[in-house]
Amino acid sequence: NMTSIISKMYDGHAHLKDGAFTIFYMGVNAGAFLGIMLCGYIGERVGWSWGFGLAGIFMFLGMIQFYLARSLFGTIGDKPSSIPVEAIVEEDPAISKRNPFLPIDFVLIGIFVVSALIYIINDPLSTIGNINALDFTIMGLEHSNFFAVLAGLVFVILAGSRIMRYTPILRDRMIAVTIFCLLTVFFWAAFEQAAGTLPLYTRDFTQRMLTGSGATIFKIVDFTVTIIPLVIITWVLILLFRKTFNRISTSNIVLAISFITIWGLVGFKLVTELQTTGTEVPITWFAILNSLFIIVLAPLFSKVWESKYNPSGAIKYALGMILLGLGFAFLAFGARNVLPGASSAQLSMFWLIMAYLFHTMGELCLSPMGLSYLSKLVPPRMIAFMFGVYYLAIAIGNKAAHTFGGNIDAIAEESGLSFFFWILTLIPIVLGIISALLNPVLKKLMHGVH
Repeated sequence: NMTSIISKMYDGHAHLKDGAFTIFYMGVNAGAFLGIMLCGYIGERVGWSWGFGLAGIFMFLGMIQFYLARSLFGTIGDKPSSIPVEAIVEEDPAISKRNPFLPIDFVLIGIFVVSALIYIINDPLSTIGNINALDFTIMGLEHSNFFAVLAGLVFVILAGSRIMRYTPILRDRMIAVTIFCLLTVFFWAAFEQAAGTLPLYTRDFTQRMLTGSGATIFKIVDFTVTIIPLVIITWVLILLFRKTFNRISTSNIVLAISFITIWGLVGFKLVTELQTTGTEVPITWFAILNSLFIIVLAPLFSKVWESKYNPSGAIKYALGMILLGLGFAFLAFGARNVLPGASSAQLSMFWLIMAYLFHTMGELCLSPMGLSYLSKLVPPRMIAFMFGVYYLAIAIGNKAAHTFGGNIDAIAEESGLSFFFWILTLIPIVLGIISALLNPVLKKLMHGVH
């Protein structure tokens, strides 16, 4: 919904240029950078209850700030009945002809919703609390997994049947969106290892204890990457205050309180770390690299996307998948001498840093572009719904990441840690090559949308 609102604010047609979406993506990750850095540091150094509590406090303050600033949006994001007629975007009837729901569509929607809710409720109960409200096996699928598969199949049937009933141009564009969503599933299934297997790699297989000059260099780097982004964000907020204080003074006061608190926490972090003689690099410190690289690289990628060298959507997806795979190749190569069954090692941080760098470049090629192409390929009236489908693809990718990542111990025990990451190298690169090969087909399906 936020992405849809931002896109409408851009030009009134929900069509953001790729470069604009990339800059918007950078802004979002600037906030993520601060959150991961502070909550992760407080969690590891003070206590995880404090780290999670800090995240909750700032989310609450952010909600209050956003609510108090709602007047800035005007009619954007309001209920359709409250939007002036002149603000409604006209659609080409040859492209966006209405596609009414048939009785069978409602039946399929009902089956999908019920099956999905059963899975959403029962899966965490059975996984976390060992409470199997649905204790049975159907077709070899245990408990609620049957309903997950059923929901997936019904959704595919529903989406496929409805897509084929659209007008030819919109039908083709929706097929292109579907292909992009499928690639998105595989991208996030690999990328979200950053939330599971990469922290394990960091904790157990990375040399993080630094002394002497190594500790000094890290402290300088940590100080630099902490202060510079925070100074830039603070300056942007000061400019924002000057422009909007008279209109949303209470919202800006809440935001000022939040950032004064952030500066206090940053000061606590830096003073504490600078007083130590040696240092152990926190596991969560590596998690900020993704947001940091986005902040640094997003302007460059934005310039490329707005230049004559801007590649097509399929090529962007191909680049994203290939760069993601190359990132895992660094981890696989770094772990090449770790024997199967080994529970720890002292590998260089270089491999992790390079992995995060290539993963971030892959994300900048693919993730903002997926949102951008959605806004350009579907009619404005379908924007919110299709963003939901896109994030459903991300959700499926996250579930796949958890399922595959959960097998890291078994794979590492039998074939070695390096083999696990070579799998994650090969699959994205192969899919990237397939995406590149599909470029002529996808360009034709997109009917002039670049």
